[in-house]
Parts: sequence; C-alpha cells; structure tokens
Amino acid sequence: MEKTPAQKIVVFLAYLRRFVLEIVIMFVVLTAALFWFAPDILGLMQNYLDQKLVFFGVVEPMTGLLKIASVCSLLIMAPWLSWRLAQGLNVVFGLSRRFVLVFATAGILLFYTGALFCLFVTLPFGMKFLLGYQSEEIKPVISLARFVSFTGFFILGFGLVFELPLFMIVMCRLGICSYRAFVRYRRYAILVIAILAAMLTPTPDIVNMGLMGIPLYLLYEIGIVVARMGQERPRKDKSTSPSA
Repeated sequence: MEKTPAQKIVVFLAYLRRFVLEIVIMFVVLTAALFWFAPDILGLMQNYLDQKLVFFGVVEPMTGLLKIASVCSLLIMAPWLSWRLAQGLNVVFGLSRRFVLVFATAGILLFYTGALFCLFVTLPFGMKFLLGYQSEEIKPVISLARFVSFTGFFILGFGLVFELPLFMIVMCRLGICSYRAFVRYRRYAILVIAILAAMLTPTPDIVNMGLMGIPLYLLYEIGIVVARMGQERPRKDKSTSPSA
C-alpha cells in the first residue's frame, strides 16, 4: 500500500534523525574552531555598522564570542545541511538525482542570497534608522551580547525566509498541494509576508518592511511560476507521447 504524503513526511523526518549526531558534532567542532576568529569577526562587524560596544557582565564577552562562532558555524554548514535534505528527499520520496542536485544548489544560493541581502541592505538601513533617535541628552549604549544576538538573528532569519520558493516547489512536487493552492491563497500569503516582514526587520517602519516584504513576495510569485512549470511539464510529456 502506497504511503500518503503525510506518512512520507514522517518517514523523511525519521530519516533525518539519523544525522542529528553528525550535525551536533560538526556544529561543536566548527564553533570551537571559529571561536579563535570571533574577535576579528566582531571587529569587522563593529566597523561595518559603525558601532561601539560595551559589556555589563564578566562572562558577557565570552558568551558574545561564542554566539558569533555559532552563527558563523551555521552559515558555513548551510551547504552540507542543504545536501543532506536533498539526499533525504531522494531516498524517502524517490525524487530524481537531477531534482536533488537542483534542490541542493538552489537551497544554498537562496540561503546565502537572503543572508547577504540582510547584511548589506537591511541591517545597515535598520541600524541607521533605530539610532536616529539619539540626541545630545540621549546616547545609545549597546551591549556586546545584544549586538551579536540582533545581527545574528536577522542574518540567519533572512537566509531561511528566502528559501520560500524552494519550499513551495517541494510541496508541489511531493503532491501535498498544487500551484493552484498558492494562487488561490495569494491574498493570505501577502498578509503572512507582511507579518513576517514586521517581525524580521529591525524596525517596524514601512521602508524596512518593504525591504523584506517586496523581495519575499517576488520569491513567492517565482515559486508559483516554477511550481506550475514543474507540474504542467509531465502532463505535456504524457499528451505528446505516442499511444501503444
């Protein structure tokens, strides 16, 4: 008896569970190695965003550097994680090797595009806006730990959110839904995108929300187009094939 899409997803998650230990070991090793470079990375981020930092606890410098090393570890591990997910789709769902290769490559490109977009566009703009409220009487005092958590969260968050079209394509390819469902619920998708933009951007103003919301909506439309092409191509192949 063939498994339903929901049952296949459960099997897929069980398959990925086997690699949790690998992920933990790689993350710990990378974090330990990158900890020695964390002060240099922190200095680059401070200069790039033009911020002077302070700390309020004895252990805050060490925890801040650990956070930097952890974020950098996840950024480095992104290609390997994308490949593992692609392998799981191939083994559990029987997808073609070509699709697996495209999935892994697209996942890497989308993740790094989102992270770089945040680093070079959203973060500088958001920081400038937030710190624009300072005056002669009110001066900002930014702690090291808050600065690292703030920047790390947004860089990783943007990278993950930019995977939206890939998620949509996989959902359609696995038969969980069709591209028509994404078209039908477009208005609700716009609402969800607006909420995500308000949550993930550093400031709630319309400009920063647009920096997140507009690219995300464009990615949603791209996901619909690619998913439609992927679903209609097999039908065309069947209709053009000679009958026995």
